[in-house]
Amino acid sequence: MIRLLVISGSPVSGASTDILLRRAAEAFKEALADAGKVRTTVVKLNNLNILPCQSCGEAPTPRFCFFDDDLTPVYRELERCDAMLFGSPIHFDTVSSQAKLFIDRCNCVRPADFDDIDPEHKFLKLISRKRPGGMVLVGGENGWFEGARRTLAGFFKWVEVTNEGMVMYKTKGLAAGEVTEEAPVLTQAEELGRTVARKVREQHG
Repeated sequence: MIRLLVISGSPVSGASTDILLRRAAEAFKEALADAGKVRTTVVKLNNLNILPCQSCGEAPTPRFCFFDDDLTPVYRELERCDAMLFGSPIHFDTVSSQAKLFIDRCNCVRPADFDDIDPEHKFLKLISRKRPGGMVLVGGENGWFEGARRTLAGFFKWVEVTNEGMVMYKTKGLAAGEVTEEAPVLTQAEELGRTVARKVREQHG
């Protein structure tokens, strides 16, 4: 079974972020239709009750976090997934608060090596298997996307996900889901899904 994890940082129901992620996920699944079952897990972060990172100052190893909340099952999906799609709207030149809260809570996916287990590295890798991934970012016409891109790129590196591409959509108004009228952008999302699927196929043979 191939596992795809789709994470949305949009707080809006029917958001363009979610539409683009869905298109990419559908294309991913279609591209791997001959490779066996594809299990897609979609996480709408806004629907979860998640505690902000508490900067505990010690490693929860072998767990990913000391706190047990709605993020606990998401950690399991993060660890098991073979590919990831992560989308967020642009809020104040970076990812949404929902996306950032999740990213911060993934700090202990690579906990500090307080016990000096590996003298050559300051952080331990609880996830060592690399997986391909893709980004979806949605913002206004004058939005600055680079801050959000850097945040997601850093997160991908932290959790051993390689960035295989990004879809950037600059909205023309404030209506939720307006990307449905933008066929070229929808096509870009589908191509992102197929690109990530090709990488999965290369890894799985």
